Amino acid sequence: MSKESRARVIFNGRVQGVCFRINARDTARRLGVKGWVRNLSNGTVEVVAEGDKAVVEELIAWCTHEQPMARVKGKTVKWEDPEGEEGFNIH
Repeated sequence: MSKESRARVIFNGRVQGVCFRINARDTARRLGVKGWVRNLSNGTVEVVAEGDKAVVEELIAWCTHEQPMARVKGKTVKWEDPEGEEGFNIH
């Protein structure tokens, strides 16, 4: 049986103004991950993702290495207890 997980990820690098949020949302929805993504005032992007841990990890890896125009220089991942997110949205 799969284990539901929640990750809060801060991505830094060239991650704003490059469609990072739209691409993350579309990929999360394709993978069936719930949560949200938003720009932060310090130039980073925050992603909160819930779902099967392996699938959440797949989304994190995709955001890190496969974003078409973004250049992720680093990320911080914090694992949390799931909160029951609905859908995947841009905030």
